Amino acid sequence: MNNLLLEYKPFQPKVLSEQSAREYGVPGGFIVQGVLQRAGAKNQNGRIYPKHILERECKRYVTEFIEQNRALGELDHPESSVVNLNNVSHNILKIWWSGDDLMGTVQVLDTPSGKILKTLFKEGITLGISSRGLGSVKELYKEGAVEVQDDFELIAWDFVSNPSTHGAFMRPSKMNESAGAVEKRFKYATTNQIITSILCDNGKCRI
Repeated sequence: MNNLLLEYKPFQPKVLSEQSAREYGVPGGFIVQGVLQRAGAKNQNGRIYPKHILERECKRYVTEFIEQNRALGELDHPESSVVNLNNVSHNILKIWWSGDDLMGTVQVLDTPSGKILKTLFKEGITLGISSRGLGSVKELYKEGAVEVQDDFELIAWDFVSNPSTHGAFMRPSKMNESAGAVEKRFKYATTNQIITSILCDNGKCRI
């Protein structure tokens, strides 16, 4: 039986210039680049993705999704194998390999979830990237990990915030990594204030 496999990774965005956005055919769009996934190494979930499997799935993803301009992802991963259009926040424009790192160029969309994602990026909020796929795994006892098998099928990449996954986030440069409980509460409050300001107008929330 195939399970829903979620892969978490810190996402360190590089915001592209307006000229670069025009080259991708999205003038005025908000575009970021970064590492989407890493092959052959044990991730934070104790899972290893063999490179030949990821390469195969990336080729299929390019043909079936990126080239058809429908490589959509969500803000916060769902426990589902279907991309929910009501929660779409971004579109993958391009992926390529740099060694064992899978790089990606991502367009943040002007959707409700995309507006939240764009604001979080601009405010330097810590974000992660999560691949979503279906497949089975094999126990590797010596490595203390599990290996994704050939039946793996890539579905999407989502931007996530998941405090239960150690180290799976990008640290904003303006934040102190040794921040204590007071700073953590401030960060949480700031995030909620940003989301509320986007969803609410004159005290009336559209949710």
